This record gives sequence, C-alpha cells and structure tokens, in this order.
Amino acid sequence: MRRTQARLCRAASAATLLLGVGLLFPAIVSAQSETTPTYTKDVAPIFRVKCENCHRPGYIAPMSLQTYAESRPWARSIKNRVETRQMPPWHIDKSVGIQTFQNDRSLTNSEIDTVVRWVDAGAPRGNPVDLPPPAVFANDDVWNFAERFNGPPDLVVHSAPYTMPALSQDRWWKPEVSTGLTEDRWIRAIEIRPATVAGRSITHHAIAMLQQEEDPEDLGAASEVGPGILMEWAVGKHGEIMREGSGKLIKANSSIVWDIHYSSAGEEVTDSAELGLYFYPKGEEPKHRQVLSAWSTIEGGSDHLSIPPNVITTTENFHVLKQNGRVENFQPHMHLRGKGMQMMAVLPDGSKRVLSRVSDFNFNWHNNYVYDDNVAPLLPRGTVIAVKSWYDNTSANRANPDPNQWVGYGDRTVDEMGHAWVNVTYMDDDDFATAVAEREALVQTTDDGGQ
Repeated sequence: MRRTQARLCRAASAATLLLGVGLLFPAIVSAQSETTPTYTKDVAPIFRVKCENCHRPGYIAPMSLQTYAESRPWARSIKNRVETRQMPPWHIDKSVGIQTFQNDRSLTNSEIDTVVRWVDAGAPRGNPVDLPPPAVFANDDVWNFAERFNGPPDLVVHSAPYTMPALSQDRWWKPEVSTGLTEDRWIRAIEIRPATVAGRSITHHAIAMLQQEEDPEDLGAASEVGPGILMEWAVGKHGEIMREGSGKLIKANSSIVWDIHYSSAGEEVTDSAELGLYFYPKGEEPKHRQVLSAWSTIEGGSDHLSIPPNVITTTENFHVLKQNGRVENFQPHMHLRGKGMQMMAVLPDGSKRVLSRVSDFNFNWHNNYVYDDNVAPLLPRGTVIAVKSWYDNTSANRANPDPNQWVGYGDRTVDEMGHAWVNVTYMDDDDFATAVAEREALVQTTDDGGQ
C-alpha cells in the first residue's frame, strides 16, 4: 500500500512538473522569438563596422554585404567564416598574450553569437525601420589620416614609376628617391599606398627604408638601432600613428630606398608607390624616438631556413634590447607555408612573458596588431625578445602550392620568410622609470575599481 501511494505521489509530481513545463513552454517560445536576431536590427550594425570596408562593390572581398538582398544568399557561408573566426581577418591567438589593441577588428563573442543565431533562425530580414544609416567610407583619393590631421600629408615621396607586364614572374623594384627635405623634421604618422587603383592589383608590398647621416646624439636611446625602416605596407595595413610623445626623425638631405614587390595581374600596369608623412609642427619635438625593425625568427640568418618536403618545422631567433623600450606592435611576416608566430619577452630576472601569438597565419592578410596605450609592453634593457615561427609544408596546409617541394628563404611567394615587423620607442633610464611608475599607478587604479 505504501509503495502504491509512493508511486502515485511520484506520478503526481511528474504530472505537475510536466504541466508546469507545458504552461511555461509558450512563454519560452515567445521569448525566443522576441530575441531572434534580425538583419536590420542586429546584424547590419555589425556588418557596417566590421565587414563592409572590404565587402562592398569594387573592393577586395568577393561579395558585397551592404544590403539584406546581398547578404542573405551568403548566410550559411557567413556563419561558417564567423564561427571559425576566419572573418574578419584577425589572427591573434585569444588564449595567450596581450588581448587589447587599438585596431582590433575582430568580432566579440557576443557578435559571433548574434550572427550565428541569425543564420540558424533562417536569416530573417526584420523591420526596415531598424536598419542603421549606410556606412560612409573615405574616398580612395583621400589619405586615411587626412581627417585626423586636418589635411593631407605634409610630404609625399613617390617611388620612380614601374611598368609591370601583363604576364610575368614577380618583380622587385628598388629605386632610391630623395625626400627633398632641407631641414630635419619629426614624423607623427605615416602612410604608404599604391598611387593608382590599378596599382593596387599588382602591388604585393612596399617598404620605405630611410637613408640618412646620423649623429649619435640625434639617435639618443635608439643609438644601438640606427634610423631603421620608416614603414612596411601590405594588403590589410593602412598606416602607422606614433603614440603621444614619440616620433620618427627624418633629416635634411635624406632619401628613401624603396623595396616594392610587384605581381602581374593580366594587364600591363604602370604605377608607383606613395609615402605620405605627417609632421609634428615646427618647433614641437617628441620626447622619444621610435624605430621600426624586422626581427628575424631564423637563427644564424636567412641561409639557415630549410623546410624539407612534407614536414612541419619551426625556427626561432633572439634579439637583445640594448636600451629600454616600449614595444608598440606585432606584425608577423611569412609566406604560404607560414602557419604561426610568437613573440616572447625574457626579462633580465629570467621571467618569461608571451607578448603575442598568431596561431593561424594567413598570407593574404598582413595584419599589424597595435597594442593599446595601457598595455604596450615596457621592457628594460637586457630583455631578450624570442621570436618563433612555425611552418606547415604538408598537404594539410591548404595554402601550400606543393608539399613535395623543399623550401628555402627567398623573396618569391613560393619561397619562405620569417620575421616580425616591430616598432620600439626607446627611452633613457629616467624616462623609462617614469613610464613604469605611471603604468603601475594605472593598474592599481584599475584594480581598485577606478576609485
């Protein structure tokens, strides 16, 4: 009898629970329907900010995402690329190292979730009144930083023109051009771009190397490094802006040695590269000098890069900071077999800190990861920067043109490289101590909740 009553009680409880669920279920369905993302209200704002710069008519992306009609046929493809973080192209490993950047164009977890739920719900359009205003993009003839600095660059240096045949092996053009400067100036921002729209189809990268006579006193804390490289440009990179209080010195009677990599595009194109320099006002000199270096990942030099067929291999190299400095950015450079790169600091006390890692390098996108002001690493002299690359020369690498081919170092796309483009702002001991103290105070304020 007691067992029968117990069974009845359990049955009654289960029935009550099911009834409760049944009563609750319509509310759940209603809530879900109310929160289902739509294109006009939830997805279009994401596309406006993170996608349309490339996904618009006449630009690098294969399709436009500026309207619902353009986006809807690609919904499942969009979900796949977003869910796997292939798009937008931002390849920093989010599991290690610094994670806050000035130019972060990646999607947040919440934005990814919104796009995925939108597609899973059938990619509904939504109410047209919810659609945000169209995105406004700068004219291609306008320099990227012109609005920020109230006008075009103060100086534009052109490379000598070059004519690329319609069908040809890759070419490298290395002319030297005078800057025409008659006085020393400090640079606060730099841009490089192909001079014409047609030139964008043939220009793989352009490097502007500064040639000038230097007085050790001019170099200051950067005396161990030299004038360095002004800037490297490649697809996906817009320019560089110096942090407050820092700049690059360009002297009178200086010149630019160009290193421009051209690839044929099926039609003959004549083009040149343009270097746009924005100066600090005359008489206003930044306190610190910034220098761009290419930190190799190949110990012993480029001749020591050897990637046998059908293997995964790594290279690593070490660079000692002979002066105190603030590391401003991380920009890996490899070719088609390149799969990842890591930059780690080994401090004088022996402690190690991974600064940044790219675990899924993509040769089509030369992203420059610019650290936020409050996290850019402050490293004392004597710090060893360990830069490591890994390469996949197997058939598992979809970008690999031939896994059965031995690969060495070279300029061609089918060859390999391994270096990180890194800007460092150098400081003397007093300024470095001040910068460290300011950073520590900022961290303490943040830890205290801003009180």
